[in-house]
Amino acid sequence: MAEKQFDLTVIGAGPGGYVAAIRAAQLGLNVGLVERDKLGGICLNWGCIPSKALLKSAEMHHLFKKAEEFGFSYKDLSFDWSKIIKRSRDISERISKGVEYLMKKNKIDVVNGTGKLTGKSTIEVSRDGKVTHTISSKYVVIATGGRPRTIPGINVDGTKVITSSEALVLDKQPKEMIIIGGGAIGIEFAYFYNAFGTKVTVVEMLPSILPREDKEITKILEGSLKKQGIEILTSTKVESVESGAKVAVKVSGKDGTKTLTGDIALVAIGVTGNVENLGLEGAGVKAEKGSIPTNNVGKTNVDTIYAIGDVTGAPWLAHVASHQGIVVAEDIAGKKPRGIDRHNIPSCTYCQPQVASVGLTEEAAIEAGYNVKIGRFPFRPLGKAMAMGESEGTVKLIFDEKYGELLGAHIVGSEATEMIAELGIAKTLETTYEELLHTMHAHPTLSEAIMEAAGQAYNEAIHI
Repeated sequence: MAEKQFDLTVIGAGPGGYVAAIRAAQLGLNVGLVERDKLGGICLNWGCIPSKALLKSAEMHHLFKKAEEFGFSYKDLSFDWSKIIKRSRDISERISKGVEYLMKKNKIDVVNGTGKLTGKSTIEVSRDGKVTHTISSKYVVIATGGRPRTIPGINVDGTKVITSSEALVLDKQPKEMIIIGGGAIGIEFAYFYNAFGTKVTVVEMLPSILPREDKEITKILEGSLKKQGIEILTSTKVESVESGAKVAVKVSGKDGTKTLTGDIALVAIGVTGNVENLGLEGAGVKAEKGSIPTNNVGKTNVDTIYAIGDVTGAPWLAHVASHQGIVVAEDIAGKKPRGIDRHNIPSCTYCQPQVASVGLTEEAAIEAGYNVKIGRFPFRPLGKAMAMGESEGTVKLIFDEKYGELLGAHIVGSEATEMIAELGIAKTLETTYEELLHTMHAHPTLSEAIMEAAGQAYNEAIHI
């Protein structure tokens, strides 16, 4: 059994853990990183990155079908399903190897195995049921990530009833798929499979397919997805799932009870943190409802132990974990960082049209007591959108009527997930509508819609 000592030990090498390790090493700390599987965690290997590779293939297929609009023609458009899946896996593998390089570059000691706290500053690492290392560490960061959440009473067999992990690597395209749960995960897979001809039905228990997004924006997306051929059942509860040659999903909703059948049922109801078997109780770390509470710099109730990423609860987003990782490393190194602002977290859904947002929805702003001014500007009048053949979309901005400050921003349309960064910066800087309106935006760009939406809120838009 090997013994190791570190200033900081990170348990979990996902987008939170490996980023925390790198930033801590940059600040001069001696860092250990414990990981039981591939570096990069779920995001790089089974989530964000491979799913976006698949979605790009779906976009390409969609664009090919519009070729005549751009002056091109072809015969017998076809695709190779196995190559689409393989490209996604190859990209994940390449990025994981890139993380390995970063560990070596930053002189981070990677310890392979499953980490478990044995005290406030001690960790055991085991492989195949045997303890291989004991670690003594001044500080510990728990970054063990999350896993797909399942529904009690529904057997996820990985073949007929699957989670997002299996959905990324199906060796055969299903003819019919039932997706249980909207949200970003469910909607992205709905878009991907539908684009290649799978008959997709989305079942969402809540009234909206993207429950955390602005209702108006989500309604636009829902209309677009229905036009693409996706069947959407909102306010509909799954009662049971039975699998045989086909899957049978019994649902109940506003139109009564019925049974949906398909080749595969994908359970996409969210994420739960990996807080089990970490030795939290023995180390005195509190956990509540499947997550570890922390303060705004990631510290748990134990001064020497921090937590980041999916184990800290919603929103379960890779960029939240990475940002938390930097904040935690800087706090441990005595840099006194600005804490996590949970009111300024960008949210992105990478279907087409894309959805992205930051800050308050219109409903949340009104509920919080603000008198609001709303600015909207569609993509349709934008020269760039027309040139791209992507004129479906809208920018919606929410301002405080009293001071003109930006409270929230919501976009549905092409490249929305890229455009939202400007509005995230604007919100961080407490920007007003005038500052957005009088910032010169390049022409032609999609981002002109942001400038115009700011103007429209105060009757100063030009092109509407």
